[in-house]
Amino acid sequence: MDEKKQETYNHGFYEPNCIQKRTGKHAHQIKEVLAGSIGQELELKPGDWLLAVNGETVEDIFDYQFMIEAETVVLLIQKENGEEWELEIEKEEDEDLGLIFESGLMDEYRSCRNKCIFCFIDQMPKGMRKTLYFKDDDSRLSFLQGNYVTLTNMSEKDIERIIRFRLAPINISVHTTNKELRCKMLSNRFAGEALEKIKRLYEAEIPMNGQIVLCKGINDGDELVHTIEDLLQYAPCMQSLSVVPVGLTKYREGLYPLEPFRKEDAKQVLDVIHQFQKVAWKQHGIHFVHASDEWYLLAEEKVPEADRYDGYVQYENGVGMIRQFWEELEEALEQCRGDRRKRNVTLVTAKLFYPCLCQAADRMKEKYPNLKIQVIPIINHFFGESITVAGLLTAGDILEQLKGKELGERVILPSVVLKADEPIFLDDVTLEDVQRALQVPVHIVKSNGMGFIQAIIGKEKKK
Repeated sequence: MDEKKQETYNHGFYEPNCIQKRTGKHAHQIKEVLAGSIGQELELKPGDWLLAVNGETVEDIFDYQFMIEAETVVLLIQKENGEEWELEIEKEEDEDLGLIFESGLMDEYRSCRNKCIFCFIDQMPKGMRKTLYFKDDDSRLSFLQGNYVTLTNMSEKDIERIIRFRLAPINISVHTTNKELRCKMLSNRFAGEALEKIKRLYEAEIPMNGQIVLCKGINDGDELVHTIEDLLQYAPCMQSLSVVPVGLTKYREGLYPLEPFRKEDAKQVLDVIHQFQKVAWKQHGIHFVHASDEWYLLAEEKVPEADRYDGYVQYENGVGMIRQFWEELEEALEQCRGDRRKRNVTLVTAKLFYPCLCQAADRMKEKYPNLKIQVIPIINHFFGESITVAGLLTAGDILEQLKGKELGERVILPSVVLKADEPIFLDDVTLEDVQRALQVPVHIVKSNGMGFIQAIIGKEKKK
């Protein structure tokens, strides 16, 4: 064995030893070392392996983050050549090491064990990219990405770690607090018992958000009332609860028979939610339960004012998107002087957001009267016409329905039509392919006020 070598750094020292190369489940390969970080200073490189922190193996990203939140940290690193380095680091308690790992989770993703009667993935056609068929039910993704989990995939150890590490908030797909009905809806005989974990988290004061996917004739009506009543007992620790209608595609052959909601159904759902909002406001000073925007559009009712959304805590669930868009648009228009510039553009959206986008186009033309704005709603033939959200539009449907139309200077699409990290549509067609097929520039815009205005008119100086 080589003679031990020690060098002093601002953040500590290392002692490398020659060992047999070893990797395993709890060895984590470093993908990137951030410039100027402690990791770079200690000469760590992409391809090195983290074997332990403070003498303990690291299960996942939460173990790692918890372990390095100290003033003194000891890393066990295996270099690419098989050497093993023990690094003692002295740093600020909340200072990061600047290490990025091959797996963001630092572990395998846990797939869903349920077979929910409303599962959207079961309603997808064959032949799409493999990642779209992965059913995740990993509680760790709830904290990292805001995913909703059913709690059926969580062990006692998982609950204890959440409490110990104070991980929050956790987003929970509840659907119903009727244990027997929950077992039926999730097709899992343990789904009812999993609800007890909500009580554990409540007692430990772990912030939570809840979700109900509402299925007509299943967990609506009195069942919905009972579920909201039960979950309201956990407020304000349970910060919010969203109610969203089940999404039904045309690929439901052999699946549980479910019906779409109608206008009168939506009105009844909103009545229940609005009644509980009054109760929650009186008891806790929050509105607690929120209806997704789809309910208001289906019921042909005006969406609530901004202060009814409690800071848009359920925004990613489609709750308050329309109201926030309008608030941002009006605020942005206040900053614009308006003029008589000419523009000819086409706005593309799905059926759900079409009326709102038409109104937004009209507001734009009040300030810029020479604008020519065409709004085209795309019918979802790929998944079925009952799917009305922009995030599930495909390039195929867009191209088919824009074919032969005069599109003006540019086509403007919402960012939700693309994969989060790549310019690719759900059907694996690239943005470049769409632009080439349309023969006009295609502009992707996020659903915020100023971004919307600038996509149409370009930049303008503020007042």
